[in-house]
Amino acid sequence: MSECTHDCSTCNANCSSKQKPENMHEKLNSLSRVGHVIGVVSGKGGVGKSLVTSMLAVLTQREGYHTAILDADITGPSIPHIFGLKGGVEGDENGMYPVRTKTGIDVMSANLLLEDAEAPVVWRGPVIAGTVKQFWTDVIWNDVDYMFVDCPPGTGDVPLTVFQSIPLDGIIIVSSPQDLVSMIVSKAANMAKLMNIPVLGIVENMSYLKCPDCGKEIKLYGDSHIEEVAEKFGFDLLAKNPIDPKLAALCDRGMLELMENPALDGAVKTIIEKTQK
Repeated sequence: MSECTHDCSTCNANCSSKQKPENMHEKLNSLSRVGHVIGVVSGKGGVGKSLVTSMLAVLTQREGYHTAILDADITGPSIPHIFGLKGGVEGDENGMYPVRTKTGIDVMSANLLLEDAEAPVVWRGPVIAGTVKQFWTDVIWNDVDYMFVDCPPGTGDVPLTVFQSIPLDGIIIVSSPQDLVSMIVSKAANMAKLMNIPVLGIVENMSYLKCPDCGKEIKLYGDSHIEEVAEKFGFDLLAKNPIDPKLAALCDRGMLELMENPALDGAVKTIIEKTQK
């Protein structure tokens, strides 16, 4: 008889507690329908992951797909502010209903459940992970074509919960043009490989700033190495998103849906192509 090593990834024992990753997926609410689920992750914070998530959702909605955002960044949620949403989550005996943006994107976030959006969420890891699961199981997601899951940075409890509990079609890794880029991508890529989750590609955020007078690209963080990193891991480089003061202003006003920024147009088309094969 094989001896149990307590590590199901290496253990040969056929014990009852051993589960395949797909068997750990939580069930959707019976009234929900979600077509494709894309996780947006990063190996570290401060790279603009929530902005990229929001832009991808807006652009996918413009392609004619009903889009949703599950904000899994429980302790640092910024999605509601980007879209100008303040509370309004309703529920009944069937479950909770997401809040809808002006253009019809469904959003569920911890900040939408708080009376004071500036109140800190001081919860321990298991409670936070449980909340993420409830956003998947207890929320009624009505006929969603594409859901983007905004994960907190790093490889801790919440990204692990998302990878294990939600049936992801793949993930987008968000990075920035700094010397840390290889480490950032490596952490997220290795976690995805460990969990057997496909990587759909990399988005480099804050790639450059375009001079409003002459149009020259100013590389505030130095030369980018994202092409080399993408080639190293065999990932597609989906886009280089520049620093855009107009985007920042729209986010501050909760009006990102008015954006006129084509940087991620190609990324959205690639994501749709890859997930509909």
